[in-house]
Amino acid sequence: MIVLRDIIGDELRRTRQYQGRTLREVSSAARVSLGYLSEVERGQKEASSELLAAICGALDVPMSTVLKSVGEQAEQAEERQATTQASVVVAA
Repeated sequence: MIVLRDIIGDELRRTRQYQGRTLREVSSAARVSLGYLSEVERGQKEASSELLAAICGALDVPMSTVLKSVGEQAEQAEERQATTQASVVVAA
């Protein structure tokens, strides 16, 4: 099953790390607790649209850019999942 909060968290972490920024820096700029941001990045918490906007603002990246990347990654995961399921059906 594809869980969007996992893909969103991975994308936010990847963006933050690419920028060479720490969780502390981004959490402070986004005005969200460090622990909560960490949970969002690990896919343990689902970010509201307001929180996602604040994090994207802190990362200086448009939310639309993050969501576009998340959509593309979700599409790829769905394609892999469909291929795997088709292989199981053929093998049976």
